[in-house]
Amino acid sequence: MSLLSKKMQPPKKDGGGRPPSDDDDGLSRLLPDEPAGPPPAAGGGSLRSAAAAAASLSQKREEAPREAPKKDEAKKAFIPVIEPGDPLPESGPFAVGSGVRRVVVNEVRDDGTWLLDTGYVVPAKKRTTGRVLKLRKQLRTKLLAFPDEADTWGRYDASKVKILVERLDTVLKKMDVRLSRDEYEELKERVLDDLLGFGAIQPLVQDRGISEIMVNGPDIIFAEMKGKLRETEIVFDDEEHVYWTAQRIVRPLMRSLNRSNPMVDARLPDGSRVHLVTLPSALLGTTITIRKFPEKRLTVDDLIKFGSFTKDVAEFFEACVVSRLNIVVSGGTGSGKTTLLNVLSAYIPEDERIITVEDSAELQLAQRHVVRLETCPPIPGTEDEGVLTIRDLVKGTLRMRPDRLVVGECRSGEALDMLQAMNTGHDGSLTTVHSNSPRDAVARLETLCMMAGMDLPVEVIRSQIASAIHMFVQQSRLKDGSRKVVQLTEMQGMEGNQVTLQNIFVYSTTGQAGNDYSHEGGGTLEPTGFPPRFLDQLKQFGFKLSSRIFGAGKQRF
Repeated sequence: MSLLSKKMQPPKKDGGGRPPSDDDDGLSRLLPDEPAGPPPAAGGGSLRSAAAAAASLSQKREEAPREAPKKDEAKKAFIPVIEPGDPLPESGPFAVGSGVRRVVVNEVRDDGTWLLDTGYVVPAKKRTTGRVLKLRKQLRTKLLAFPDEADTWGRYDASKVKILVERLDTVLKKMDVRLSRDEYEELKERVLDDLLGFGAIQPLVQDRGISEIMVNGPDIIFAEMKGKLRETEIVFDDEEHVYWTAQRIVRPLMRSLNRSNPMVDARLPDGSRVHLVTLPSALLGTTITIRKFPEKRLTVDDLIKFGSFTKDVAEFFEACVVSRLNIVVSGGTGSGKTTLLNVLSAYIPEDERIITVEDSAELQLAQRHVVRLETCPPIPGTEDEGVLTIRDLVKGTLRMRPDRLVVGECRSGEALDMLQAMNTGHDGSLTTVHSNSPRDAVARLETLCMMAGMDLPVEVIRSQIASAIHMFVQQSRLKDGSRKVVQLTEMQGMEGNQVTLQNIFVYSTTGQAGNDYSHEGGGTLEPTGFPPRFLDQLKQFGFKLSSRIFGAGKQRF
């Protein structure tokens, strides 16, 4: 029988009664059966034997056990997961939290710090001890006659502290709880912080060297000191603890923080500004951002000492404010706009009526004749009932016979009403706006005016800006954390469809390239050599400034 005819026949069964394996690659089907025997001699053998050997090798590979993963690979594959506050594993790596809260810790150091997989070092945290933690949570509400009883009590009011300590001792005695002296002192201080202060962040609120506090959930709290941010060792017990503190902040202001209103602007009793966001918007837990006010009102001399601007610029500021120029302070977030606005407002004469309008009251004016207005949120349970926006308040101030109008910040359509007030006899108005430069501030004001809902051409809005504003003061936070005035720019009017701006002072450093202000520290605010066009108006109010202030004959830009 030929090979071709054999190929066309059905496959034979082997000795085990089964068809040949597919691993033979069909070679065995083309050859006659060969009796089992010793392997062929070297240099000989048939194709059938080669096929059988190949099939045997393939079967051995299939039956061979897979190599076990290396120890290091297995260790990387499984990372234990714990929750914040749980006992730590003996060694890393391990994960804390889950989802967006998950962080991977590679190492727990001897000093208690954590080395994350990103290379960031988390400071050692000061947590409430287990027994005190449980009692603190239980007694937080039992020591109050009603939830908001202590909302207006001060942390260091001796009479209020005495009341709560007596209640604490009574409750512990009834519960038959025995604590060591250290545990009792810890519990007492923690409970007083919760009921009379602001919970875990009370030490940060009291620290005068800290300018901002940022709570990013129970376990992550940052603070700004001398312009630099750092993570603190302070933590809240849990999300409920943060929410308790947030409610203590907003309740005295008759504002609500809940699912219906998850974001609130508020302030502390000392005037510090607070912004709060809670679940479900705050994915890491209730967020609290506090911008603190110094206990002592900052003055011009303080800012000169800090290097924010020079004495010559201070003299120029006084002349501009007293001469009723309309000034816009521009800058980024946290650059010191409100502080500078506060200092400029101090130049307003005592015999003028000042009305301030703010989203959250921050200005600290020293004059006697001041009317302070603040926006009003909707009545809890309603969408817009009882609401007063900045725009509503700005419109209302025009009927209150203001000599000076000071708007904390223009963020929306109120910019148009502010410009209208400046153009209709309310000279000497002051406000702030978020922008990176004076020219950007012009574009920003154009955008805000369009948000007023009026279908005005851009050219008309631009013309209003050019005729209303006399000067922009640019404030910036530099790389070294210092906050300085970096640009004083005059609005000179319109040329065609574009506004014309001229720098009067520009902050510069040694070796700086370009005409824009420097972002490095250690520089000075220098005159450009171009005196402003409104000098005649300053002279009418009795200010005859030396040409030296403006660097006459020394044009450097």
